[in-house]
Amino acid sequence: MNYNNITYCLLSLNLLDYKDKNKYIKTIYSISNNIENNYKEYKIKKRNGNYRTIYEPNKILKHIQRKILSNILEDMKVSEYAKAYHKNINIVDNAIIHVKSKVILKLDIVDFFDNIDFINVYKNCFYSFPKSIGILLTNLCTYYGFLPQGAPTSAYISNLVMREIDYKIGLFCKELNINYTRYSDDMTFSGDFNPNIVIRKVRKLLYKLNLKINNKKIKVIYNYHSQSVTGIIVNEKMQANSKYRSKIRQEIYYINKYGISSHMKKLNIKNKRKYINSLYGRILYVLQINKDDIEFIKYRDIIKKYLHIS
Repeated sequence: MNYNNITYCLLSLNLLDYKDKNKYIKTIYSISNNIENNYKEYKIKKRNGNYRTIYEPNKILKHIQRKILSNILEDMKVSEYAKAYHKNINIVDNAIIHVKSKVILKLDIVDFFDNIDFINVYKNCFYSFPKSIGILLTNLCTYYGFLPQGAPTSAYISNLVMREIDYKIGLFCKELNINYTRYSDDMTFSGDFNPNIVIRKVRKLLYKLNLKINNKKIKVIYNYHSQSVTGIIVNEKMQANSKYRSKIRQEIYYINKYGISSHMKKLNIKNKRKYINSLYGRILYVLQINKDDIEFIKYRDIIKKYLHIS
């Protein structure tokens, strides 16, 4: 492919809102050739006390990545088992299939994004482009050869990289009457089955992508225990966990008994609007999981009144 055709192809992707064609091409190549200098690294603390590194692209690179996402990647289909990072899908969709199961198996992939490498991004996302364009696009979406958490493209790319593995795991599970979903790096299986058979199969398939199961996070939960999938209890019906519900119930009780101003004063909460919006959002989360929850419908109506006076 000659230079003129490459240039035309890049321009047709509309990655930058530049009218000057030379500036457009020069900027794309300049960022691609110096990709590491276009990120800022910072760490956020995880629940377990460890830290996750976030790689934030600068303004121009982030704009390019968003264009790659909307103009290229989102036209590519992900598997039916992927329940995160694409439109009209949420944690409820990930949990609902696992309701009333005898056994639930939960697997976690070790350092999921960090272990999705340049080659797998290229093969699963940009292989259909002329090679020079495909490599350039892959470079714009990776950082030191891996998928950076913090780039707008990374989440959707992870689903595309996992697409073939998802289909193979899904086919295997259908033959054994096992339900399967994947929420990012969390893989969930449910039904009446031997967990070890699934673990062996998944371990073998992940190995082909240089991915591994986190042995410390393997969980097998039988129905005589509380079964949780992405934070949602699924034993008999979908429900937010009891601690989450109890906390809201307690807050509503004190609001009704003492009034919202007195309740906030006791908790040393200063921003009334922020608090009410937060409480209302938490109630809606419970109702998103179970829209027929009579108790929380009542709580929603109570807090709705405060939304207009805060």
